[in-house]
Amino acid sequence: MTADAGAQRLVAGRYAVNGMLGRGGMGVVWRANDQVLGRPVALKEVTFPAHLTDDEREALRNRTLREARAAARLVHPCVTTLYDVVEEDGRPWLVMEHVESRSLQEIVQREGPLPWRAVARIGLDVLDALEAAHAAGIVHRDVKPANVLVGRDCAAHLTDFGIAIATGGPSITTSGAIIGSPSYMAPERARGEEPGPAVDLWSLGATLYTAVEGRLAFDRPESMATLLAVVSEDPAPTELAGPLAPVLEGLLTKDAVARWDVPRTRSALRAALEGAGPGPEWTPRPQGPGDDRDDDANAGSRPTLGGQVERFDIDDLRALASVIHSVARDARDQARYLADRRKERKERKDLQEKSGRRSSRPTPAPAAAAPPSAPPSAPPSPARAAAPVQRRRRFKRRWVVVPVVLTVLAVLAALAGVVALLAAAFGVW
Repeated sequence: MTADAGAQRLVAGRYAVNGMLGRGGMGVVWRANDQVLGRPVALKEVTFPAHLTDDEREALRNRTLREARAAARLVHPCVTTLYDVVEEDGRPWLVMEHVESRSLQEIVQREGPLPWRAVARIGLDVLDALEAAHAAGIVHRDVKPANVLVGRDCAAHLTDFGIAIATGGPSITTSGAIIGSPSYMAPERARGEEPGPAVDLWSLGATLYTAVEGRLAFDRPESMATLLAVVSEDPAPTELAGPLAPVLEGLLTKDAVARWDVPRTRSALRAALEGAGPGPEWTPRPQGPGDDRDDDANAGSRPTLGGQVERFDIDDLRALASVIHSVARDARDQARYLADRRKERKERKDLQEKSGRRSSRPTPAPAAAAPPSAPPSAPPSPARAAAPVQRRRRFKRRWVVVPVVLTVLAVLAALAGVVALLAAAFGVW
């Protein structure tokens, strides 16, 4: 539906659309008015990626309706409230609380990297939202800048639980596929594993990274290449994060068990703000009347910041995990081999140094020959193991003995000459 057509539409005989608020990977959000209750609402027209099959579309439709009921249980100041779900033209429409705000993705696209203090405050609000969702048994699974709304007072709201999952509910995988934004998908999701609350903490880390750095933590030209980087590579080093760098590192930990949880992240963000003291205040730049037209004109030139929703086959993700496992195993084997080589060289060097110290002492009497009954598998004697070192010591002794002999001969020749001169002087000869 075009913007002009949408602005003139009445959805479900109740919600009058009067403008577009934003567009995302899973649909378009419209500004609308509830004619029954007389209040403004945000109306999300859920659309599915074009490459989905009819069966997958139907599964997603049913899942959206089911998960909307779960999301409706969330009542929190940092979560946009879901009021209603209606169907129009065979598609679900989500009726949500309208918050005067702009998405974090739009703000970063327009203003660039944000001050770390502002990002820390946004992170605290999103943490509160995630804590409430997880307590209600809901995993968002699509935390990203496009789904974080920031108001003029810098308060943040987490929105769009469109691909959320109620933990303990039926499987949400559609026909062996996973849907998500690869730049913000946790490694365990990229491996095709069942998502838990820890995936939202990873996505929060990737979101805060984008906000404070103005770029993606894992930026690759292809979706599968991005997932490979998420699973097997470290994020790009931070440059502007300041005190937030340890928080980002803790949230972007590959191992879900070792990843920072909500309390630890909250404590670190608060400590960073308190330790830095007061700083310059930041507020989002107000949106002008022509900004919507500028957005449409510049949509192709502005960075998307990884917000696109992609579909991945489970089999492809499992194949990716298999390749990563094989590469990791080869890397471990190579590291073990190199470690053994270093250990062997160190032992050889230590043996040579010990042999060198023994050579400075009087040479001990040769050891008695081993008895005939000695087993053939007995380890070699130290004298035999140090044979190359002994040859080197004999070489050094020759260089000591030869100069001494030459010196003695020279002294004897000189004495003989003196005797001859004395004999000639006294007429002995």
